[in-house]
Amino acid sequence: MSQLRLSVLVCLMAGLVLPVGKVYGDQKTGTLDIYFIDVEGGAANLLVTPEGESILIDSGYPDNQGRDLNRILNVARDTAGLKGIDHAVVSHWHLDHYGNHAALAASFPIGQFWDRGIPDTLAEDPGYQDRIAAYRSASQNQSRPLKAGQYLKLRSGATPLKARVLSASREVITGEGPENPFADRHQPQPDDPSDNAASLSLLFTFGQFRYLTCGDLTWNVEARMVTPRNPAGKIDLFMVTHHGLPVSNNPALVLALDPVTAVMCNGPKKGGAESTLKTLREVTSLKNWFQLHRNVDLDPSLQAPRNLIANDGTTADCEGQWILARVAPDGRTYTIQIGRDGEAHPYETRSEH
Repeated sequence: MSQLRLSVLVCLMAGLVLPVGKVYGDQKTGTLDIYFIDVEGGAANLLVTPEGESILIDSGYPDNQGRDLNRILNVARDTAGLKGIDHAVVSHWHLDHYGNHAALAASFPIGQFWDRGIPDTLAEDPGYQDRIAAYRSASQNQSRPLKAGQYLKLRSGATPLKARVLSASREVITGEGPENPFADRHQPQPDDPSDNAASLSLLFTFGQFRYLTCGDLTWNVEARMVTPRNPAGKIDLFMVTHHGLPVSNNPALVLALDPVTAVMCNGPKKGGAESTLKTLREVTSLKNWFQLHRNVDLDPSLQAPRNLIANDGTTADCEGQWILARVAPDGRTYTIQIGRDGEAHPYETRSEH
């Protein structure tokens, strides 16, 4: 066996994932930057590490005159100063989450594609075969599947940076973390056969800072991930799951995570559900939550304060403002702001997790 093949085997057996060689970011600010890009109730989450390495999780809806694709390119190329994406991740196989991976690869270099594994069929999407063919072509059939417990290995400097998979393809980490005192808040729901329940969940740690994103993971799998033990522990920043829809955001998960801040990637008429906002209000440590959109069908008094909502109107007049969480080089403090010129709201990273 060659030395290279042996190294690959050792890393896989250890639950690690090999890094991509090239880094497409020139600017190294020392900060960890987390962009929440407005794709109108889909998802597109761009992280740029202190080493200039980039991770794009999901890519919004296709079509719409290139609306979501252009918003991603604007943030990645014009705001973050990237020349390409090092890691492009698909959390699960729904149109609003991988709709632009193929189109993005045609106009912006992508180093490595990651996903939960590619199913042969997807019953809930009659257009899946055409879409997955485009994805396979863009990734040159070289996408790599992620499993619960693995690490997406990233370059790390003086402040340690890690990204661990907590759920994938309905499998979750078990037997790790503290006992969940909110386990009894789980009220089982009918099993979800859709691909939402198979979503990847990724926990990023940067020094003391902890950020969790769970794609569209749904109620029962959320509970399995954090009961009876919670492998994520308490976190600093939470991307509210599944756009804030009520089939997700199980109180047994959200209250156990006890986030200090949260960002909801909702649309004007998708997500931001009243029940989810009620759960957020129960979180003991929560200082603020931000929304990409105001829910136009819900009373404003139930939502985040207006200055913490990036986009106020309907899709027709939406400016596509993004939200940025920027973590200091030592991982001890961070800010969250709306758009390039928005107020930077400061937070301290929690010392106990």
